[in-house]
Parts: sequence; structure tokens; C-alpha cells
Amino acid sequence: MMRWLTVLLAFMLPAVGATENPYDDVEIQRKHLSGSVHMLTGAGGNIGVSAGEDGVLIIDDQFAPLAEKIAASVAEIGNSEVRYIVNTHYHGDHTGSNAWFAEHHHATVFAHHNVRVRLSDKAETQPASLPVVTYDEGVKFHFNGDTIHVMHLPSGHTDGDSVIWFENANVLHPGDLFFEGRFPYIDLNGGGNVAGYIANVETLIDRVDADTQIIPGHGKLANKADYQRFLNMIKTTYAYVQSLKKQGLSLEQAIETGLQEQWQPWSWRFIDEKKWIETLYQG
Repeated sequence: MMRWLTVLLAFMLPAVGATENPYDDVEIQRKHLSGSVHMLTGAGGNIGVSAGEDGVLIIDDQFAPLAEKIAASVAEIGNSEVRYIVNTHYHGDHTGSNAWFAEHHHATVFAHHNVRVRLSDKAETQPASLPVVTYDEGVKFHFNGDTIHVMHLPSGHTDGDSVIWFENANVLHPGDLFFEGRFPYIDLNGGGNVAGYIANVETLIDRVDADTQIIPGHGKLANKADYQRFLNMIKTTYAYVQSLKKQGLSLEQAIETGLQEQWQPWSWRFIDEKKWIETLYQG
């Protein structure tokens, strides 16, 4: 599992030159969505921001070397230190700056209980990175004129997934339950599974409407139609690979058979067609 996570985190970085620190060239981009809600992109998981009179809350915080850049970008939105952080799951490209914000902004980190468990199991985790407030089902923030619903969903991407819905702004942040325009990473060794992932996405699609803005875990800002296309891809390719498996094909034979040509654009550097077939076959 750690080997795959190490490779994943490396591929979440943009292509940069041979610099001593690959994060030096990363720029944090900001986009205002609705009400108090903003979206930040950089390297790693997309960040959701609520900034207003009550202060600043962020969803995920990318890699540790980017913490100061993230803080500077947030300050231009809210002119305030980060009070709260919500982690959508335990992966390092979503939790890497927890410790920095806890130490420099005295931020309180919220996450599902399994996020704390899995981070605690990693020898390199700093104590300050751990969520201070954990929950089983979820929690609500009444913050900056909005009701922010933090909801745990059953095992999908991992066993500690949370999704966040800004009720008044009508913005959804599903974490890595959405890789916009590409095959998703489903952490089978971290409690994730394909059927659960599909069920969770179906649940979220039923909740949003055509006007909902969706901050994917990775990729560009999206809407319900984009999310539906993503779901259709997963369901269709999953059914296809499972049919190969029921015909008696081994994993190697399924990989050799491959997916239909229409799915080739969904392949990317980390989850290419081979890795996606492996996930669908084993998951």
C-alpha cells in the first residue's frame, strides 16, 4: 500500500524542472464559487475554503511543503488565520499540512475516526497532524452564514471518507470520491472498494442538482453532469471487467484484453488502464 501511495503522491505533483525542491514551482490558484466558498488548487487534493466574518475553515491541505503558500493564499481571501480543517480522508496529499496549521494557526483538525487511526499507524506522522475532533457519522458547522454538512460515507475511496456540502452556497466537496475526467484511485488496502465507491457516488449525485458546483478531489471544478459521466464510466468498466472475470479470465488475461477504446482518455499517469483493470478485478 505504501508503495502505491508514494507513487500516487509523486504523480499528484505537476511536471516541474529538475529543482532541488519540486514544490518551489507550485502556485496556489484561487477561484470564488458562491457565498463564502472558494476553491484552491495547487499540488495534491483540491482545497475547499469557507472565509468570512466567522473566520476560515478549509477542507484538506495538500502537502506539508505547501503550507505557507496555502496560508498566504487563504489570507488574501479571508485575512484571517485558519480556525478549522476538515480532512476528507487520510492520504498525505490531503492531510500533509495539518501539523503546520495546527502549530502556526492553532487550527483544529476534524476527520472521521478512521483517519486518525490510519495516520497514527504511520511512523512519520507528527502528533500535531492528527485530527483532534473525530466523528462516526458526521458533524455540522454553522459558519460564515452557511450550514456546512460534513458527512461520513461507508467504505469507498477509503474507510474514512467524508464529503462536505455547503448548503446555502450549494457547493459539494466529495474528496477523492471524484477524480474529474480520469480513472479514480480506490485504496483497496485502506478500506476502499469499488462497489462501495459506486454506491457513494450514486448517493451524492442524488443529493445535488444541476446548479451545484462540485470541487473534485482532483481535477477541475465540475457539475452534476460531469459527476454523472464519471459514475457511468466506473459502472460500465466495472461491469465489463467483472464479466471477463466470470468468463474465467485471469487478471493477466483481463489486462491483455483491455478496455474498450472509448475509455482511453480517462487513463492518466498514475491510474492507467492496466492499474484501473487491476482495481476493478480485485476490488
